[in-house]
Amino acid sequence: MKDLSMEQLTQQYFDVLKELGNIGAGNATTALAQMIGCKVDMSVPKVRLLEFQELGEIVGGEDQIMVSIYLQVEGDIEGSMMFILSKSAAAHLVNKLMCGMLGIDETTAEEYTFGEMECSAIKEVGNIITGAYLNALSGLTNLKIYPSVPQLGIDMAGALLSVPAIEFGILGDNILLIQTKFSDDVDLDGYFILIPDMESYEKILTTLGVM
Repeated sequence: MKDLSMEQLTQQYFDVLKELGNIGAGNATTALAQMIGCKVDMSVPKVRLLEFQELGEIVGGEDQIMVSIYLQVEGDIEGSMMFILSKSAAAHLVNKLMCGMLGIDETTAEEYTFGEMECSAIKEVGNIITGAYLNALSGLTNLKIYPSVPQLGIDMAGALLSVPAIEFGILGDNILLIQTKFSDDVDLDGYFILIPDMESYEKILTTLGVM
């Protein structure tokens, strides 16, 4: 399993991952819309299987200030997961959640300072999105998956990504990245990252019929 190369992963597997992304995004869209009473559009433009060291560059560079929701995954699958988006995207999203109350625009999003209310809103969004993707994965695999209490982080991407890298980097190189696009008047990219340990990775592949 450890020498499973990218080339050996079948198109069928990527089709299943894309389906996972679409179901997760659909679930999250519904839940977010119900929570805030405003329309939210989410789509899944890309699903990728990556080596961990590629991640920083893909989410916009290791020096970029990002906002992340990080949690452990337990049950039939063990590992960690993270939902990460740029600080400006997070500000736009919180503004959307509050139906424009914050008055954030293109010029103010990057410099916006998150208070307790905004952090709470971001954490709730992260809860909903990670929960939606975990439920989708659980539904596709019939595996029981339980998330831990999420942690909110606001820091450079390299620092945020070092947390799962330290905990799970030694267990497996490959991570699943689902890029999620929120669209309204502004296009925002968020990234859902699932890092299962090697044993869990085999379980996922086996239940999906790839191994």
